[in-house]
Amino acid sequence: MVCPYSLSVPGGVQAQAMGLSRELRKMGIEVRVLAPCDGPPPATFVTPLGNSLPTSANGSMAPLAPDPSCSLRTMRALGDEQFDVLHLHEPFIPGPTQTAMLLHPAPVVATFHAAGDSASYKYLRPAIKLAANNIAYAVAVSKDAAELVQRYLGGNYDILYNGVELDAYRSSPAQPTTGPTIFFCGRHEERKGLDVLLAAMRQLGPEVRLWVGSTGPDTARLRAEFADDARIEWLGRLTDADKMARLRGADVFCAPSLHGESFGVVLIEAMAAETAIVASGLDGYRNVATNNIDADLVEPGDVDALADALRRVLFEPGLADRLQRAGSRRAEDFSMTALAQHYADHYVRLAMNRPKRDGAPGRESFWHGWRRRMMAD
Repeated sequence: MVCPYSLSVPGGVQAQAMGLSRELRKMGIEVRVLAPCDGPPPATFVTPLGNSLPTSANGSMAPLAPDPSCSLRTMRALGDEQFDVLHLHEPFIPGPTQTAMLLHPAPVVATFHAAGDSASYKYLRPAIKLAANNIAYAVAVSKDAAELVQRYLGGNYDILYNGVELDAYRSSPAQPTTGPTIFFCGRHEERKGLDVLLAAMRQLGPEVRLWVGSTGPDTARLRAEFADDARIEWLGRLTDADKMARLRGADVFCAPSLHGESFGVVLIEAMAAETAIVASGLDGYRNVATNNIDADLVEPGDVDALADALRRVLFEPGLADRLQRAGSRRAEDFSMTALAQHYADHYVRLAMNRPKRDGAPGRESFWHGWRRRMMAD
């Protein structure tokens, strides 16, 4: 399992790679995760590939590792381990996934997460399209993600929505609260809409509390701008356990993103934690939630509409309870166990049909050719 983003930094792709790996290991499949780490690896089955560098991507700053040292560590790990299958998350992002994609020493399963647009697809399209021929099984996590990759690379993609480890969220203890509480957890940057939520808080009563999780480039500015609001608690970067406890304890989870969301895995997490949701009505979020059924969805960037929705869910009798019950049922559709079983079936198929390493018929990969030539020299 190869992830291009640092596992030391919370993120949706990182959570999917690690959660899927844990579930597959429960099933008896030997999984090793290759990824950058800015500190100790988060699990014994992780091979750290070095530190990350903040890199602009999809309107955000992503913790990537596009440096040569990471590529060399990736090549060494691929050579030493002799994997039967490679599962690459975002295979064309510079760093370990791109390196593994180009070398392809084993059949490649590729999962595409991003939506919107991609500068690398736009400017490196010919090379990427050629490398895409190495993909044995292609997956997109949403219709929006599939549309992006098809626009530049063509091809067919199974739509497999992201999964959530439901039992972990449902069994988590709840963080105690002192009044009606809203929880936000996302990078502090323009596209996540934290500015909008903070502005909406000014329209809510003094009894309402707001937990703000994570950090980002806008943290210092926003903390200074809203320093006089004692209702807001700035939590900083959270562990998975902390995030689950806050989700369980909050009355409402708010996801006010403005753009750039291909799939609402954070909404599924809130549903699994049985917490009512107020979110932007983005296409990516509508892949998961239905307005007035399992969430209250509002126009992105509309401060007044967001404040009204938060007030409604916090104080309208019975509404939060109805959204919670419907959300809990909806979360069952996104079980990580079911997702892992689907991927496992394809891993077995690809491993069984893989050309033997002893010279049986099959196209020689760049990696095997390179190793053969190095050994000959």
